[in-house]
Amino acid sequence: MTHLTPPSQEQLRHQGGWMVDRQGRVVILHGVNAVWKRAPYSPPDSLDGFTAADADWLAEHGFNAVRLGVLFAGVMPQRGVIDHDYLDRMDRVVKLLASRQIYVMIDFHQDLFGESYAGEGFPAWAQPADTGGLLRAGFPLGYVTPRVSRAFDGFWNDRQGLQAAYAQAWVAVAARWRDAEYLMGYDLINEPWSGSQWPACARPGGCPGFEQDKLQTLYEQVLAGIRAVDADNIVWLEPQVLFEFGADSHLGKRPIDDAQLGLSWHNYCIAAPLVKAAGGKESQTCTKLSQRVYRNADVVAKRLGAASVLSEFGASDDAPDTARVANRADEHRVGWMYWSYKDWGDPTTQGQGTGAQSMFHRDAELQSAKIDKLKALERPFPQAIAGVPLAYGFDAASGRFNLRYSTTLASGLKAPATAITTIHVPALHYPNGYAVRVQGGKVVSAANARQLQVQADDAATQVTVSVVQPLLMDARL
Repeated sequence: MTHLTPPSQEQLRHQGGWMVDRQGRVVILHGVNAVWKRAPYSPPDSLDGFTAADADWLAEHGFNAVRLGVLFAGVMPQRGVIDHDYLDRMDRVVKLLASRQIYVMIDFHQDLFGESYAGEGFPAWAQPADTGGLLRAGFPLGYVTPRVSRAFDGFWNDRQGLQAAYAQAWVAVAARWRDAEYLMGYDLINEPWSGSQWPACARPGGCPGFEQDKLQTLYEQVLAGIRAVDADNIVWLEPQVLFEFGADSHLGKRPIDDAQLGLSWHNYCIAAPLVKAAGGKESQTCTKLSQRVYRNADVVAKRLGAASVLSEFGASDDAPDTARVANRADEHRVGWMYWSYKDWGDPTTQGQGTGAQSMFHRDAELQSAKIDKLKALERPFPQAIAGVPLAYGFDAASGRFNLRYSTTLASGLKAPATAITTIHVPALHYPNGYAVRVQGGKVVSAANARQLQVQADDAATQVTVSVVQPLLMDARL
């Protein structure tokens, strides 16, 4: 395993399949998506937008990552012209999050290409002139209409040099934030739609022609532009969107020579609206599809030599389903970001009712958090591990959390004796405090601290940590 030179600021890097911080500790992310999809494409500094109180709320509840929507339409509202005022407005949010030690993924978010198609993302000048008489539909059915496919076909076929403009916008973004504290990199495009090739991409085997000839070719072009101004931050690649419903991905079958790649992927069940499971249980169809997505993500990340993060899931008020996906992520030792933090008038959620995907009943009132959903998401987890996680998970019914980790870092080196493993232990699940037992190490934080800190013994090769309700210590530990 090669040694990784730590960045001069706190940023994440990829090493050995993991994300690591400046100390070389493996970082596990539990976060949210925050995307303001309408002009001016940036959340206002107000109660219904994003303020210091929002950053405080996220940190208090253990969320240590935000996938922040920075839209192509905001970065380049006119062809070839970068809107630096827009970057300034977004930098306000980046700095707020960094000041609370929350990592930021910059996300060029799009849905349905642009506002002409009831979505967002691409600026008006990049959207082809509409043709009367074509079938119109909102999100998500609009994806399969000819008008949306035509827009994406133009992008993938580089109509009028659109890809160069897209890369230019990304270069401006990377130049702006390459030295930002708590940056975790750049997600090049949200849920890339394959245009008229989508029927082939919907097959279980996916669409190797599109992903290798079109999607990866775009990624390589944008990656080259970013690397000209930022050699080190993680560049996150997303498979074609139907990957999240179980289709395979072929990214990386043509190798990409870059040590700082990440696989950003989503997991939703396309059958969920069609299959009603008795008693609120997950349908067998959704279980199989979800497990397939996790397996595919593991394979593709290894092939790319990349870090991996589940950058979208949830998008509903179904708290049991949200908990199931989070449990599955724990089993695969992968971090995640829930969709979404607030409603923010999202134009693509109208069919589900206003606010159905938000963490809150009302955006402007942080005290209106949806408690069942918050309990599913705010769970004990290792935020930073002085080694490599071997297994971790939380059983909400018993209130038991377990972690087992190796004291060898992702670099292959032994963790320094002073290195600290930090575990978020939420008051939401442990209102009366908690009991903890450690084998191979010791607790170095105060009793019932929300950030439980563990230090390995000098001779230990593995450490195990168990956290339970205080009154159950004898029975559970």
